[in-house]
Amino acid sequence: MSSGNTRALRPLRRISDAPESLVAAAAVLAVAETVARGGSAQVSLPVALLLCLCTTLPLGLQRTYPAATAVAVSAATLLSLVPFQSLTVTGLAVQLAVLYRLGRAGSRRLTVLLVLPFVSLALSGPPHAGTGVRVLSVLLASLASAAAGAGLAHRARSEALEHTAAQRVIADTLLAHAARGERARIARELHDVVAHHISMIAVQAETARLTTPGLPAAGAQRLLSIGDTARAALTEMRRLLGVLREDAGTQAPDRRPQPGLPQLIELLDEARDATGSGTRLIVHGPVTALDPGVELTAYRIVQEALTNARRHAPGAAVDVELRYGEEALRLRIRDNGPGASGHGAGPDPGPGHGLLGMRERAATVGGDLRTGPATGGGFLIEARLPIRTKAMSS
Repeated sequence: MSSGNTRALRPLRRISDAPESLVAAAAVLAVAETVARGGSAQVSLPVALLLCLCTTLPLGLQRTYPAATAVAVSAATLLSLVPFQSLTVTGLAVQLAVLYRLGRAGSRRLTVLLVLPFVSLALSGPPHAGTGVRVLSVLLASLASAAAGAGLAHRARSEALEHTAAQRVIADTLLAHAARGERARIARELHDVVAHHISMIAVQAETARLTTPGLPAAGAQRLLSIGDTARAALTEMRRLLGVLREDAGTQAPDRRPQPGLPQLIELLDEARDATGSGTRLIVHGPVTALDPGVELTAYRIVQEALTNARRHAPGAAVDVELRYGEEALRLRIRDNGPGASGHGAGPDPGPGHGLLGMRERAATVGGDLRTGPATGGGFLIEARLPIRTKAMSS
């Protein structure tokens, strides 16, 4: 609504939100106008005074009973116009204000029903009425329709703003919940992978210091320092994990172990059940138990690749290939969907950041990841993750 229209509606808003003093002033003005006119052939002065009070005094109940006030004022206005022809200017202003307030209150059906008699009267013309009354009928119908429409528009705009605010609150809540979940997941992965390695450093340093024959005192001191540093780092990490879990909320922590390559079968079964499409796992080379961090990274990359395929190429078949080598584990995930046009050329803006998230995961273990259209159609994701076996990490 333009600023000019807003300024034009200010008097209606002030009257529709009228305090008792304004109601009294409106009644006094209406009475004064009626007395100044005096009686007529259509109506005696006492009846005219009664009608003018009926069109103004109900305004005091406007805030509490907008519907009843609008009905009472509209009935009095119609009687003042037809057959008594004694409508005052103050009564006209009050009529417009109550219709505007009724529209703001959201009573759409009643607002339309109260406007219809004025429109009908303007179209048909009051019986045995002069030109002035006919013009007043048309003016009243036009102004009543405009006031009611303005009130309904104000209500619709308020509801739209409330809906937008509610949607924003919901979105913020979902983002906060997702952030807490991500912090909890990071805490679990740090505990299961990084804390394990730090513990092994402390254990191996202590073992080497106590079991290495002929170890110089300086070497023993360095090993002792390594063990102490590892234990201090482990203590600090546990403190940070506690902070992450506190930030993640009061929900019970997930005690399940972090997934690895043995859980890929279950992951592919879930994807197959969810989409009804063909999903295959192909393994090349002897299966080797790898470092937990590498296995977790491989699992997360496959998980995100399946999610991307389900989102951008629904119904497409997906092949997941694992190739165990002497120096690296190679992943190859391919679908037969629309290719890069479906997956998008840039990073996925959704949760986990899609392709960017997979590249970052591969980089954390010293690997790399490539994506793009596959030869013959579809989309291809290839990752190389350096192998560190459990024996090596221990």
